[in-house]
Amino acid sequence: MRRRVLVAAATVLTIGTLVCALAGCATDAGWPATRPAPAAIGTAAPGFAPREAPAPESTLSPSPGSWSSVSAPAGYRVVLLTVGEDAPTETLVSAVENWANETRVDLRTVHADDDMIDGAVRAMELNPDLIISAGDALVDPLATVTANHLDRQFLIVGAELAEPTGNVTAVDWTGAAYRGEGLGTAAAYDPASFTPDRAAAAVRAGVAAVLTDLRGVVLWID
Repeated sequence: MRRRVLVAAATVLTIGTLVCALAGCATDAGWPATRPAPAAIGTAAPGFAPREAPAPESTLSPSPGSWSSVSAPAGYRVVLLTVGEDAPTETLVSAVENWANETRVDLRTVHADDDMIDGAVRAMELNPDLIISAGDALVDPLATVTANHLDRQFLIVGAELAEPTGNVTAVDWTGAAYRGEGLGTAAAYDPASFTPDRAAAAVRAGVAAVLTDLRGVVLWID
């Protein structure tokens, strides 16, 4: 009888591990220790990055689709840090998940609804190559966290920090661009602008920027 119980427990554990792997669950163990940043696959087309290095905190307008030829390598470690269940956030989350499935990156998700600072810390403790933020409420907590952890790379989609450090890249468009409580919501804010196509483009453009060292800037993709 005891052997049957052990076998059943092992079966449940195996199934649970498989489900978690497929779903991209965050685990306490995380990935092994941090590693050198993986190299991008492909090269961005002309019009993606300026010829000269941009000033920190610059807003750049890459040519549409100029990022399409840049891809993350398989096994790229990404944590999706998210909070909220509003329609724009859900659209961004789906875009990240779809991108991860298509590119075979290793994605885990941290829901930070209970404590956003703690959620950001848990995301960093997983030792990812990149943390992607989805949810306007994360902007203010990330302004505090990112400046104190310059060795971690962050990508914010659909919002931006007012004064980003060099480890924070953002992608925005007309209808998005939330910059925190101190600055409020942009006059042009429009939840309907968070379409699946635009969210997908934002994720891909942002990842391409991080992988090609175009960091600490805001990409404007309108």
